[in-house]
Amino acid sequence: MSEPKRFLFVPVSSKEGIGEYMRSLIIADAIKQQWPDAQIQFVLSQQAPYASTCPYPSLITEKSPTKHVKEVNQIVDAFKPDAVFFDASGRKAQLKHAYLSGAKVIFLSQHKRKRARGMKISRARYTHLHWVVQPDFVIGDIHPLQRLKLKLFGLKEPTNIGAVFAQPQPQQTQKLQQKHGLESGKYLIFNAGSGGHLAPDGSLAADVFYQAAKQTTAQTKHKCVMVFGANYPNELPQNDEIICISSLDNQSFINLLSDSAGAVLSGGDTFLQSVALGVPTLGVKVAKDQGPRVEAVCHRRLSRASLCNAVEIAKQTGNMLAQSDSNVRKSQNGLDFAMADLVTLLANKQHK
Repeated sequence: MSEPKRFLFVPVSSKEGIGEYMRSLIIADAIKQQWPDAQIQFVLSQQAPYASTCPYPSLITEKSPTKHVKEVNQIVDAFKPDAVFFDASGRKAQLKHAYLSGAKVIFLSQHKRKRARGMKISRARYTHLHWVVQPDFVIGDIHPLQRLKLKLFGLKEPTNIGAVFAQPQPQQTQKLQQKHGLESGKYLIFNAGSGGHLAPDGSLAADVFYQAAKQTTAQTKHKCVMVFGANYPNELPQNDEIICISSLDNQSFINLLSDSAGAVLSGGDTFLQSVALGVPTLGVKVAKDQGPRVEAVCHRRLSRASLCNAVEIAKQTGNMLAQSDSNVRKSQNGLDFAMADLVTLLANKQHK
């Protein structure tokens, strides 16, 4: 009888962002469905508010795991994973150590700077798969010189797999809607990401979104669901008109999102997930890397955009609801590509 497969996840984890961690959870859950007896561990920073609530066994580092080269390498030695996922994280020494230990190394990047970092020969030679979690039209093609370098060293190019998210589950969706008193297609989802990002005026972006949700409810009569995020530092406001939720796992979030009338989201992973699901979406930049992403999607008329201002968000949300968009369409889930790649990779007994 073969030994259970072991998977180690080392996502970027901090008090601000949460996208890399959530994506790792999505992939980990899919792995559990593919290999029910799989053993999964995470390495997370103690600075991340969600570190203590991770549903999988977690090893906690003082700072970002990327800064703890020795500790992460020791975890690899002790756990002996079949595959290690570095989501926008990891130093060359960590990738090399995992690779030489016999593990399959997967690096995930979410924008051009991280993608370029992953394509450096010193890192790519110790990487089996490099997934770019952006659509082609958002991140663009790699430079011909980068492609030539990879080819000369016999290394694989990154693969653009797009947004990664849990597949909607209709029965679970109905239960969630009943729990929160929601009608199918008659509510809006508001979420500013992790809850730790700041708006241009210095206030929490989640508070700006909440104010926008209040204005939207008054103006459109749509029920609004405000998901504050796991990193939101304050107590949730009490409001009978707005459904305020601290945080949702990706499956629950996707379930509610997929059957909503529309969504107002920061320009991170959930923004691309919403667009991929074909949900009318308003994108709002709340982090420095989100502007180009929102612009690229809006350029294709797959979403709308707004400044991080409550009045402007409410106005643009009203416009989004008033005008049907024939360009809204679904696209394939990047999780399908990722799992197919992973199954093939682990079936290959050769290390390189």
